[in-house]
Amino acid sequence: MLSTQTIEIVKSTAPVLEENGVLLTRHFYQKMFENNPEVLPYFNRAHQNRGSQQEALAGAICAYAKNIDNLEALGDAVSLITNKHAALKVEPEHYPIVGVSLLASIKDVLGDAATDEIINAWKEAYFFLADILIDSEKAIYKEQAYEGFKEFKIEKKVKESEVITSFYLKPSDDSKLPEFKAGQYITVRVPYDGITTMRNYSLSDYPTKDLLRISVKKEEGNPDGYVSNYLHSKLSVGDVLEVAAPVGNFTYKKSSKGSVFIAGGVGVTPLLSMTKAALENGEKRIEFIHANKNRSVQAFKTELTNLSEKHENFVPRFFYESSSEKLAENEFEGFITKDFLQKCNFDLASNFYICGPKAFMATMKKHLIALGVNSTNIYIEFFGPLESL
Repeated sequence: MLSTQTIEIVKSTAPVLEENGVLLTRHFYQKMFENNPEVLPYFNRAHQNRGSQQEALAGAICAYAKNIDNLEALGDAVSLITNKHAALKVEPEHYPIVGVSLLASIKDVLGDAATDEIINAWKEAYFFLADILIDSEKAIYKEQAYEGFKEFKIEKKVKESEVITSFYLKPSDDSKLPEFKAGQYITVRVPYDGITTMRNYSLSDYPTKDLLRISVKKEEGNPDGYVSNYLHSKLSVGDVLEVAAPVGNFTYKKSSKGSVFIAGGVGVTPLLSMTKAALENGEKRIEFIHANKNRSVQAFKTELTNLSEKHENFVPRFFYESSSEKLAENEFEGFITKDFLQKCNFDLASNFYICGPKAFMATMKKHLIALGVNSTNIYIEFFGPLESL
């Protein structure tokens, strides 16, 4: 356990870290990449360029400092972080690399304020947390079907919309597919600028017997869209892709009250998988709302409609920012509003799952809480660094 003195010192540094958090993490990443370029493949360059990774790390450091005497409050964040680490195959030997650069950055950024006492306290606190994360990641690795990355062959490539394409994957060695929970994701690793880079993609079908399906939106820009463009433009049926075993804590949980899925754009991918799991479990009421800019970018409408025709307890609704076509009974123009959600007359004790752009998720969560949904019944998936909603 951490000493009382360490806890007091770390908590006392929270305000100054909050004030200088992003400056500290920018300095940290620069220092680490210069001293240990071998860790570059573990980090998304697009998130680095946008600064979202630096902001997320700064928030995590401050949250740790504030809650170091109540680590149970960070349980959900620790679960999410360890799943992200397991997806990227982070190993125990990576933690000292991060620790050395982080402590050096605290000393550089805080200057004279970073006394030996403060640095030693943070050293103890960092490696205490590292041990928690390492143990949690070991448990995840132990449950996985295989270690590291494995070659999968692309068996089918299906265009779902103008921007989304599905890739159906099969182990190249014809081994059994890894088991997964509805909502989980896999990591793909591709060549990039003389090294490799990795991205996470939700498994968009459930259950699966012969093939894993990921459905990838083609993003614009570089490095933002490097991997998605590589998959869309460079890979064809028969090509091989390196894939890590499924992970993720954004998963379907059976509810006696029902499930409500709210998707924005490509956020439909994990929610479609969860919907099929809910239908398989025979939940009494399952609802799905999918918002898109227009019909041309929408994926899986036919698949969702077919499910509703087979299951009376499943109702999908579709929103478009604009529509030039006549709207069907379950189609709407504009945005998902609080008034619309209220008129849906959901059981407020249902489980609510939200996935999509950050602003979309923040708005939907705000609406649901305003309607009386308990925040513990709202589940959200982050496609990038963990940031507060």
